[in-house]
Amino acid sequence: MFDDLPPDLERLQTLRVWHAMWVQRIDAKIQALQQRQAEEAHGHRSRPRPPEWIVELGLGVGRPPVQVHAGDCHMAGKRRRPVDRDEARRLLTAGLQACTHCQPDAVLGILDLSQPPGPALPTRRGALTERLYRPVPMLRPR
Repeated sequence: MFDDLPPDLERLQTLRVWHAMWVQRIDAKIQALQQRQAEEAHGHRSRPRPPEWIVELGLGVGRPPVQVHAGDCHMAGKRRRPVDRDEARRLLTAGLQACTHCQPDAVLGILDLSQPPGPALPTRRGALTERLYRPVPMLRPR
């Protein structure tokens, strides 16, 4: 067998104390890690669910609502408050803008809240196109 331990009692007792200190440090680290994992698991279990709908709030007095978002939309600003489904529908039908990213109006079944398009205004490009494609009178030979 391997007998690489010191032959005298004093050095063997020193090694035993030194190894016992290391085992104690290892046990303390194991206990700390187990407690940390248990706390993380408890935190994940007890975390509140994210809201289903949120309203982004504006600046100024009263912080008026600006936009309606889905609860997990990452485009919502920092100033926001959770709302329930009925209030989100009410705000959208009252004319509040819907987020173009998460499209809560489509998810809530509100199909078209936009105003019908008005008459098209002539644009500079349209005038240029008319000028380019205007019929040119033919020249008659003499």
